[in-house]
Amino acid sequence: MPQPLKEWTVLPHGRLAKIDDNVLSVVGELHMPIGDFPRRMTVVRLHDGRLVIYSAIALHEQEMQALEAYGTPAFLVVPGDIHRMDARIWKERYPELFVVAPAGARKKVHEVVPVDETEVDFGDPQVRFVTVPGTEGHEAALLVETPSGATLIVNDLIANLEDRPGFGGWVLRLAGFSGGTPRIPRVVDLKLIKDKPALRAQLEAWANLSRLNRIIVSHGDIVTEQPRQVLHKLAESLAA
Repeated sequence: MPQPLKEWTVLPHGRLAKIDDNVLSVVGELHMPIGDFPRRMTVVRLHDGRLVIYSAIALHEQEMQALEAYGTPAFLVVPGDIHRMDARIWKERYPELFVVAPAGARKKVHEVVPVDETEVDFGDPQVRFVTVPGTEGHEAALLVETPSGATLIVNDLIANLEDRPGFGGWVLRLAGFSGGTPRIPRVVDLKLIKDKPALRAQLEAWANLSRLNRIIVSHGDIVTEQPRQVLHKLAESLAA
C-alpha cells in the first residue's frame, strides 16, 4: 500500500459531488502495480455546519475551498488501518481536527497521526459513528439520516467495482473487489472479519432500515439499487 503522505500531495481525483442533503463525496485514484485503484472520501455536514471527513483525500485547492465554503472541517474519521495515507496532512492543514479511529485500528493510525478517541458523539442525532461488530474494531462506519432517507457509509467492508481487463483486473477479481455486484472482498473476509455471526447481525440490522437509500463504499460505485436487499444478501453469504 502507498506510504502515508508527509506533505500536501494531490493525486488524481474528481469533483466534489452532492449525494444527499449534507452529504458530499469525491473519488480519487491510487496508482498501483495492478493499475489505478479508486478510493473515495465522504463529507458529512452536521446541523451546526461542522464537517465530518471520512477517509480523507487531499484535493486541489479549488475543491478544498469549495469544501471549506460548505462547512468547517471538525472531525477526521480514519475508518481502518490502511486508510491513513492523507490523515497527517489533513491534521496539519486543520490542527483543530478531532481525529477518530476504531479501537482495533488505533495503533496503526497513531503511527501517522495522534488519535483523539475511538468512539465519538458528533452532537447531531442524525449522524452516528459505528464500530462495525465482527471486525475486532478494524472498521468504522457512519449512518446518516436526512429528510429523504438514510445513507450508510462503509470503508473496506463492501466493494462495488466493475470487472476490469488485463492482469490487474484478474487480480482484483481474485481478491474479490470486482465482479459487477456489491460484495465483501475475499481479502477483507480473511483479514478483517473475525466474528461472522456478529457482522451478519449488524448487516441485517442495517438491511432492516426502512429508509435506507444508499450505501457509500470506499472502493467502487455507490450502491443505490436495492441497498437493503444487497445487505441481506451479504449477511446471508456469511452464514456459509
